[in-house]
Order: sequence, then structure tokens, then C-alpha cells
Amino acid sequence: MSDTGNGERHSLFISDLHLWHTRASTTDDFIRFVDGIYEDTDALYILGDLFEYWAGDDDLNDPHHLSVVHALERLSRRGVRSYLMHGNRDFLLGETFASAARIEVLQDPCIHELYGHRVLLSHGDALCTDDIAYQQFRSQVRKPEWQSQFLNQPLAARKAQIEALRMRSEQEKSIKPEDIMDVNPQAVEALLRDHGYPGILIHGHTHRPASHHLEMDGHEIQRWVLGDWYEQGSCLRLDRHGCHPIQL
Repeated sequence: MSDTGNGERHSLFISDLHLWHTRASTTDDFIRFVDGIYEDTDALYILGDLFEYWAGDDDLNDPHHLSVVHALERLSRRGVRSYLMHGNRDFLLGETFASAARIEVLQDPCIHELYGHRVLLSHGDALCTDDIAYQQFRSQVRKPEWQSQFLNQPLAARKAQIEALRMRSEQEKSIKPEDIMDVNPQAVEALLRDHGYPGILIHGHTHRPASHHLEMDGHEIQRWVLGDWYEQGSCLRLDRHGCHPIQL
């Protein structure tokens, strides 16, 4: 992997890996990335969509899933903390997975104080408020009652439903205007105000890696968008000097 360690204490941020058994090379890249993290790394933050989809923790023993779990467990045993935020594809990741991977699940959004920076973390899908149909779907599937009913179904039935939803989603995305699937600027500003104008916002979801400089109400804020892992690995490093994108 590219050099993420130079003796400076730091944390790493990734998202939108969409790991799936049919994309074994991406999973191999992720495992090599995790196993190559340097000892001067304090934490790895995974801000959503680690998996292409997650049908429930009773699918944990799938060999592909276990390879990811074991890599994260090895990272923990080396003294590097890891954090996971639910994405729009893997929001059913539960306590059994977290315990096996020795990873801490984060609320979306949340603030972490890191190296003198106030950092606001989010997956990012809640900021895409122009996509009204998606926001209605998101609200439904995040309800505990819906999740309980869904998880009470047999695993095979859940996977079949998710596959059907994935196909429908891909069809809908092909005809949606591009700007609808990006974050809404007003939603971003509202989030930042609600959290006291943190100096840094980091999120994923849109697959549009970039750095945006915002000036709001007398505050300067850097919004970093993480890239996906379809073509190549994408990672953001944060230390006392700020954020630095890394291509893997």
C-alpha cells in the first residue's frame, strides 16, 4: 500500500468499499491495506458501505465475510482501534459482527476530537435530501420495527429481497439526474450548524472524492468526500496538520 506512516500519529478514513464475493480483488486489496497499516496509526474509521450489502449477522460465517472480520480482528490485536458507521448498504451490521471484528459502531453523525481538530463524521446519504424517494426508503428501513420484521425472515429470503432491491436501485440510478444523487448544500450547512461548526466534515456515499472549502457564519470548514473502492483504493489520513488524501 502507499505510505501512510511517517512517525506522526494519525487516523485513517475509508468508505464505500462495497466488498462482495464477486469482487474478490477488492476484498484482497482491503485485507492487504488493513494488514499493512503502520503502528503509528491510532484508528481506522470505516464510514459506511463496507459491504455491498448485509442481510444480517447470521450470515457472518460466510467465508468472504469471515476474511474481512479476521482482518479487522488482527488490526485490533495490533493495537489499532477501528470504528464502523452504517452505510445505506450495510445498515444491518449488528453487535455480533462488531464483537467478532472487535470494531466499535458509531452513530451517524458524530463528532470526534482528533489531533486538535473537531471532526464531524457521517456516511453522507442523509445529506442527499433532493432524492426524496431514497430518503423515504431510508427512513423506513432504519426503523427498529422494520428491521426486526425483516431479520425474522429466513436468510435466503432476505438475500433474495436485497438482490431485487439492488437491481431496482441500479435501474433507478441510471435515469436519475446526477445532482439529485449528490449532497444538498443546505443540508450540509444545517448539519454543520447543528454540530457547532466543526473544522472538518468527512463523509462518503456519493463516490465523488474531493475537498470543499466552506465559509459559514464566520467559520471556515473543510468538507472531505471519501472515494469508493471500485477502481482503486481511496483513503484519507488525518493528523495534527490536517487531512491528506492517499491513493492506494
